[in-house]
Amino acid sequence: MAQRADDLIDRRRLRRKLTFWRALTIIVILLAIGGIAAWFGGDGTGSGSHIAKVRITGTITQDDKLLERLEKIRKSPRVAGVIVQIDSPGGTTTGGESIYEAVRKIAAEKPVVAEVGTLAASAGYMIASATDHIVARQSSIVGSIGVLIQYPDVTGLMDKIGIKLEEVKSSPLKASPSPFKPTNEEERAMVRRLIMDSYDWFVDIVANRRSMTREQALALADGSIFTGRQGLQNKLVDALGGEEEAVAWLESKGVAPDLRVIEWKPKEGTASLLLSQSLVRNIARALGLPEQSGDVVRELGMERLFLDGLVSVWHP
Repeated sequence: MAQRADDLIDRRRLRRKLTFWRALTIIVILLAIGGIAAWFGGDGTGSGSHIAKVRITGTITQDDKLLERLEKIRKSPRVAGVIVQIDSPGGTTTGGESIYEAVRKIAAEKPVVAEVGTLAASAGYMIASATDHIVARQSSIVGSIGVLIQYPDVTGLMDKIGIKLEEVKSSPLKASPSPFKPTNEEERAMVRRLIMDSYDWFVDIVANRRSMTREQALALADGSIFTGRQGLQNKLVDALGGEEEAVAWLESKGVAPDLRVIEWKPKEGTASLLLSQSLVRNIARALGLPEQSGDVVRELGMERLFLDGLVSVWHP
């Protein structure tokens, strides 16, 4: 009996040791996989010499994380060339301007090409014009050069439900335009001056970057959108195609032909990811949709409803 008890104790000790080493082995394997993923994927910082690809999708706003990534790309000695892949209807003018300037800084040191997906309109096209070569599909949409401000007029609703607005202002144009009262001519003139100043700035960017006269740029800057084929005819696009054509252009600028294209992806923390998903689910729920339809809400571009200030965006 004593011998049998000793055998049981030895077996339990052996099991504990085996369990420990198995767990340790699994941890080491997971760490190794994570290291390999960080080296070959992630934001590209662990890769050897390569072509960096950055995706700019959806509604454009001020994006500090994207700007940081673009700055890292500019400074990285491993990045030989850059592909900016754009699929966006535009967004805020300040958001587009900040990304435009970041791309121009990269282009001053490395060859940069834009690859247009389905859409590069308004601020999306502004960013594309920051590169030195624009490639688009034949059926891509480009253009919508212009700026706008939109604001609701809820005075009719206020009258129906019996709400009146009282205000004391330091001057007539303070806090104008306002959704709580009709806009007068003086207020509309102020807003138009604001819009036209940014519009002139946008037109000058297009004229300068696309080697056009201002008159040529103005002729295309009436808000019109163009297919990739039309964009090529109007000098808004340099070539038709996709990533293969973008890489070929980079090679023509001295980038080695055997380099891999590696996407520099954003590093989104778990907390911020859960927060963004929760926000979209709440929006879906408020609209009377199932929670799992949050992705559909995002795809429909509902976040554009929350844009504020001057925007350069094309609403499909």
